[in-house]
Amino acid sequence: MAVMTLAVLAVLAVLAAPSAHAAPPVGPYAIGDSVMLGAKSQLLARGFYAVNAVQSRQSYAGPALLRARAARLPRFVVIHLGTNGTYPLSVCHQMVDAVGPGHQVFLVTIHVPRRWQDADNGVIRTCADSYPDGHVHVVDWNAAARAHPGWLYADHTHLRPEGAKGFADLITGAIAVAHDDGSS
Repeated sequence: MAVMTLAVLAVLAVLAAPSAHAAPPVGPYAIGDSVMLGAKSQLLARGFYAVNAVQSRQSYAGPALLRARAARLPRFVVIHLGTNGTYPLSVCHQMVDAVGPGHQVFLVTIHVPRRWQDADNGVIRTCADSYPDGHVHVVDWNAAARAHPGWLYADHTHLRPEGAKGFADLITGAIAVAHDDGSS
């Protein structure tokens, strides 16, 4: 019995060990700031492979984060950056390019009562429009948050529990639509 247990453990260890040729993860991967951090558990519960979200993250951090994982990115990648400051179009292009072809990128608009909100959301839309159909999608969190002000705390930015659910539902819904459409 002990030999059998050891044999099973050895097989499991080999199967669990990372391989240089391992397939990318199946669930979506997301990077974001404190808004996404507020919905991290909701996103993980909906099958996300990983949610890399931290407080005060600037859009400039995105390209390096994505380049570092490029070979290990799943088919669906969600980006929610811009809440904490300006979001240059060049940075958006660097992120989408770092994800690469064969993946679908979901750029989530921001909702923050700051002067850069509308400009950043314009950059997100312009960036998405500059790629072939089916590669980059816009998820309009700004519209959803405006329609449901009760989802947000008094700062009109961060997520109450019902907002975390709404944020996660919006993103997973967009991914489901893209998946069902067969977009590449």
